[in-house]
Amino acid sequence: MGVRAWRDYSKPKRIEIYIRWSMYTMTVFVPLTMLPLAAEEVTRQASGFAAVLLSGLVLLGAALSVPLVRAAFECHLRGGPTPVRLLLAQAVLTQAAIWGPLLAGSRHGHRSTALLVCAEFLLVLWAVVPAIALRPRALALWGVAMVVLSLPPVAVAGDSPAAAVGQAFGGLLGLAGCAASCRCSAWMVQVTWELDTAREAQARLAVAEERLRFSRDLHDVLGRNLTTMALKAELAVQLARRGRPEAADQMVEVQRIAQDSQREVREVVRGYRTADLAAEVTGARSVLRAAGIECRIDLGPDPATLPALTQSVLGWVVREAATNVLRHSEAALVSVRLWTHQEQAVLELVNDGVRPAEPSQGGSGLAGLRERLTAHGGELSCDRSAASFTLRASLPLARVATEQQELAV
Repeated sequence: MGVRAWRDYSKPKRIEIYIRWSMYTMTVFVPLTMLPLAAEEVTRQASGFAAVLLSGLVLLGAALSVPLVRAAFECHLRGGPTPVRLLLAQAVLTQAAIWGPLLAGSRHGHRSTALLVCAEFLLVLWAVVPAIALRPRALALWGVAMVVLSLPPVAVAGDSPAAAVGQAFGGLLGLAGCAASCRCSAWMVQVTWELDTAREAQARLAVAEERLRFSRDLHDVLGRNLTTMALKAELAVQLARRGRPEAADQMVEVQRIAQDSQREVREVVRGYRTADLAAEVTGARSVLRAAGIECRIDLGPDPATLPALTQSVLGWVVREAATNVLRHSEAALVSVRLWTHQEQAVLELVNDGVRPAEPSQGGSGLAGLRERLTAHGGELSCDRSAASFTLRASLPLARVATEQQELAV
């Protein structure tokens, strides 16, 4: 996995990969480090067969741990099936790794403390997968059963009952500690994924709420006027059929109401599209910081000197860009910079949370921003690099000022 591929993953995915590989290290690589010690001890005090047996069982258990950890995470995080057969196979291998070498040593009249420690160590290490895949009650039963099953070979190896009880107590403590640590790690990954999903849902709800507000405003403005126009048009039809001159007066009234409705709709749309630049920057900084993203602002000497229409359009750019950062990036830092150059206002937003380019699915907010800027003679450009994503919007000040004067008239 290269650095580029690692950067392309989302933060929850990175955390899951880190925890998953931590589990692989515990269940695969750490048991392998015991092979030289165990083999030397068995060869010195028992037989070569016991050394080969222990080595083979450890290798099989380590190899089995990889699909087990993968299946356990699928079960815990995504509701997959419990890997019952794999868990049973691992339990059999664990007990075989405990019983086999100890019995082989006792058959030759030898007692190996090192083998006993290695066996208990394997028992604790291979508790990782059940801790993730099983529910707490089933996990407790599994742990007690594994410790109880490991007691007979300890007794056969020559330990006293008190020593066997001590070994059992130590094994239970080790299992409980390892299981609690691994289950907390899996829970942390699950919570991270849930928080990421909640953040995306929050962004979608904010968009839906704004659409509902806009539809409600349109309904309040047009509902009464359209009803009045329909009634007056119907009255004008009746009067015209009777040859009454009042029909023309009613149609003039319908025309007046239609003009008023047109003006009110423009005001609603203008109010919906108007966004104060300073307020939008303040709101974006607050939202981004709440999401754990640092925000650096540089709006130049005084953005209030820009035409109101320019501030409104650029404020909308800030609003949409902040939403895109929350929904489509893994940024840790966002910088916002505003300056004027050659009679143009330029707003630049840069974030360091680049994700892989996704295929267009329509309805892109960037496409809407580009149309909005183009309507005022402006431009929108996007630059993607390995380390950052830059959104740059520019507006001609002279043209925007002229449009603002026309709107005022």
